[in-house]
Amino acid sequence: MRELENDLFSRGIKHIAGVDEAGRGSLAGPVVAAAVIIPVGYEFKEKIADSKKLSAKQRQNAFQEITAACDYAYAVVGEEDIDKHNILNATLKAMAQAINKLSSKPGWVLVDGTFAPEVTCPCTVIIHGESKSISIAGASIIAKVIRDNLMLEYDQKYPEYGFSGHKGYGTKLHMQAIFKYGPCPIHRKSFQPIKSLCKNTH
Repeated sequence: MRELENDLFSRGIKHIAGVDEAGRGSLAGPVVAAAVIIPVGYEFKEKIADSKKLSAKQRQNAFQEITAACDYAYAVVGEEDIDKHNILNATLKAMAQAINKLSSKPGWVLVDGTFAPEVTCPCTVIIHGESKSISIAGASIIAKVIRDNLMLEYDQKYPEYGFSGHKGYGTKLHMQAIFKYGPCPIHRKSFQPIKSLCKNTH
């Protein structure tokens, strides 16, 4: 998990940022991107891994340690931007904003996925990066915890959709709720499942 970072460190590059997002495949709510710079030589006490492979408690514990020990930043891009510019562009926008919010300018950025955001520092894109880079794994944890907390707030506002359980993803219960109540303001109207359900209700 540190080979990519160690290779860059060995080349004299400092302030290596890992970047990842949460919520790209969701049908509702924002996409959240996070950027994390882990101090050179820092050893985590908590387990740092792909956020999807950690329990909620493990993610929360890791989140607390990362935010205490590392330079990090995040950005939230909402459903209106997603519908207007498409999810890929919204994700890249969130990633660029998160990188630019870091206290230290990265010497290099490791990005999960296949596309790099438009930033001035050099980037390497890595498919399944959250399983290959500890920096990206840290960013995946920050992004997911922040987005999950946002979806819990939306659950209080729109309780009929069950956002606290599925976090906006297309589960059977979520789809049934959309069909019954129609989309709410945070649903992504440009996503095909929402379009299809709305069409079928008329």
